[in-house]
Amino acid sequence: MKKYDCVIVGGGIAGLQAAIQLGRYSHRIIVVDSDKGRSNLSHCYHNILGWPEGVSGQKLRSIGKKQAIDFGVMFMEDLVVDVAQKDGKFMVKTTNKTIEADSVLLATGVVDRIPPKFLPLFPCLGLSVFICPDCDGHEVKNKRTLVLGTGNPGAHLAMALTYWTNELIFINHEQRDVDEELMEKLNENNVTYICESVEKVLCDGRHLHGVILKNGTKVTGNYAFLAFGGNKVKSELARGLGVELFHNKHILSNPRTKMTNVEGVWAAGDVAVHSEQVAIAMGDGHQAAIWIHKYLLEKK
Repeated sequence: MKKYDCVIVGGGIAGLQAAIQLGRYSHRIIVVDSDKGRSNLSHCYHNILGWPEGVSGQKLRSIGKKQAIDFGVMFMEDLVVDVAQKDGKFMVKTTNKTIEADSVLLATGVVDRIPPKFLPLFPCLGLSVFICPDCDGHEVKNKRTLVLGTGNPGAHLAMALTYWTNELIFINHEQRDVDEELMEKLNENNVTYICESVEKVLCDGRHLHGVILKNGTKVTGNYAFLAFGGNKVKSELARGLGVELFHNKHILSNPRTKMTNVEGVWAAGDVAVHSEQVAIAMGDGHQAAIWIHKYLLEKK
């Protein structure tokens, strides 16, 4: 069995940035990734330094992987199903093999809850359909915008978007209750509220045109945000190792080093406790790699 200095679980933005830095230290690194991370879904990030015209998650991943490979980092497309400690080492089990390492970086990310009815919108993500108001609120400035969501999560996102536009329509697809106070705020800000399920989304390639409701009503709009709540934080591996989690299942780590309460285990990116931003994920990965390097030097 080949032994590595560090196994990086997850080849998204945080994992790749860590891999590049650790590769530059000439450590023996392997990245295990299923290639299903959320950064694959965004066709354009608009708020990244150096990319004024925007850049897709796929392009960032492709560039990052090549950079890491150039520094000798190994990659394996597989799914990690378990991580365990044994005799001071970590045994990382995938669906096909077991890898031994001195340290582990968990960059497993988050999976957005998007009901099947809205899967046809995937080609629009990052272009005309968005998820994060902090990332992409600017893209709908003064534009008619649909909020396709449910209950309080949808109402909260609609309220956040009132900073950018006063032409908002919140469609409560799952018809879950909205708190009375939130409803009052929606009314005060002239947000149109529709409590009806969406029957069909209307899109042409990467362009949104609107939706058809179950009652047959057509609601037009060229931009939309999705807000269904209940995103899955992929922290199961961390929990199995005894890593401390926040109440929302995100991984807690030292803010300076990114190491968790379990020695030799780090966390970076969306799975950690912070706002879910590409730039922050990069910083997390880079910072974790620096401290993993220090840790590995002490072990030698």
